[in-house]
Amino acid sequence: MSLRLLQHRAESGQRSVIAARGDRAWFVPGVESVRELALRAIAQGISLTDAIAAAGEGDAADPAAEYAAGRLIAPIDHADAAHVIMTGTGLTHLGSAEGRDKMHKAAAAAETQTDSMRMFLEGLEGGKPGAGAIGQQPEWFYKGDGSQLVDPAAPLTMPPCAKDGGEEPELAGVYLIGDDGTPYRIGFALANEFSDHVTERHNYLWLAHSKLRQASIGPELLVGETPADVRGTSRIVRDGAVIWEKPFLSGEDNMSHSIANLEHHHFKYDLFRKAGDVHVHFFGTATLSFSDGIRTEPGDVFEIEAAPFTLPLRNPLARAAGDASVPATVKPL
Repeated sequence: MSLRLLQHRAESGQRSVIAARGDRAWFVPGVESVRELALRAIAQGISLTDAIAAAGEGDAADPAAEYAAGRLIAPIDHADAAHVIMTGTGLTHLGSAEGRDKMHKAAAAAETQTDSMRMFLEGLEGGKPGAGAIGQQPEWFYKGDGSQLVDPAAPLTMPPCAKDGGEEPELAGVYLIGDDGTPYRIGFALANEFSDHVTERHNYLWLAHSKLRQASIGPELLVGETPADVRGTSRIVRDGAVIWEKPFLSGEDNMSHSIANLEHHHFKYDLFRKAGDVHVHFFGTATLSFSDGIRTEPGDVFEIEAAPFTLPLRNPLARAAGDASVPATVKPL
């Protein structure tokens, strides 16, 4: 059975880590964060599973009840949010080119094949190299630092300049960089890589702008390898009623790139191997409500669930106050 890690914050502010396996869950004694636990494992040269076993078992926990009470926070963070780097890769899933192609085809009607489709086909052909080989590099984007990582159940907030706030249900890998620059994968999380698809549709070169948005990951970190075939459901709830629902697929059986290839093309840069940094990397999706003509509204709730995760990721949509027509002011010194 998969081992899962969760971060807990009591009403007093006291933090702790919960470990769960199957129907059992317990507080891990002596640690206040998953990052602290992972640093301990790296320093001792042992696996995260062994580090948890060595810590022993504290009081029993009920993750579902703690989640309902609002006491579960994002399962990874850093005391300095600037040391959390959020990035992602797109066009990585079988069928993921369809939605993107719909958005871009009108603007590229004279072309026989859009850049998005070309990139998807290149990944389909070369995104799963053999062991020890390097495959085709994927589309890559930057989302922000840890200040943009929203706790599960907290609102995903559009900036005033946003044209849209749309869900992207997927998996994210969570990593910690060791003292020698080695990336260590802590685990996988269910994720909503929240984006602005109206901005992206206007011109695919605005993809970078459309991705500078908040994101949220589910309360559970799945330790070890993720299943090759992940099947879940993404839905939007408005005023208590489901207005859109669709299954989504992830895991390598449903991807045009291997996880290892996506990891290589991120961590091949020295910039992303700075000791102590945390990385949350979103692996992409093939399922968007926007592709089905849904326009979200503040107050809508995004719900994403998939086994082997036992808790859903649920975030309401909000829009930040402010006037997007007022230019940002830069003062000369």
